[in-house]
Amino acid sequence: MDFSIRAARDEDRADLGRMGAALVRLHHAFDSKRFFMREGPIEEGYGNWLVKTSKSERSVVVVAERAGPPQERRVIGYAWGTLEDRDWMTLRDAAGMLQDIYVDETARRSGVARKLLEELIARLKDKGAPRVVLMTAAKNEGAQRFFDSMGFRPTMIEMTIEL
Repeated sequence: MDFSIRAARDEDRADLGRMGAALVRLHHAFDSKRFFMREGPIEEGYGNWLVKTSKSERSVVVVAERAGPPQERRVIGYAWGTLEDRDWMTLRDAAGMLQDIYVDETARRSGVARKLLEELIARLKDKGAPRVVLMTAAKNEGAQRFFDSMGFRPTMIEMTIEL
């Protein structure tokens, strides 16, 4: 599959919203007691948020765009990361944080996620991040294998009890 990675733009709002909403729904399906789902559509709000945060000096949003003539190009994945200061509560030093990564089902297993993550890491490093930290759903074993293949190591396990 031929694609390129670039910074998110305003015109990506609808695609970012569609994919962000899919990510929310996926996590909610993994564990509906841990991952909330708001009432009503979430696509517009998520798309607006990602476009807005992409303009922040402490945030990076990159997209993978399928190659082709302008009328056939479309966003097939995105990654969002932020710069975070030292956090005494979690004993985490300053870091880049991978907040989201999502690839359309039709584009999975084609190197899109790898290129998105490599670009996100490079841009966070350019902004001064000394490391990148992420959280992944316990039931998302495919994502965990992917992150392991990219050199990430497990450092924390979140556990929940309902009261």
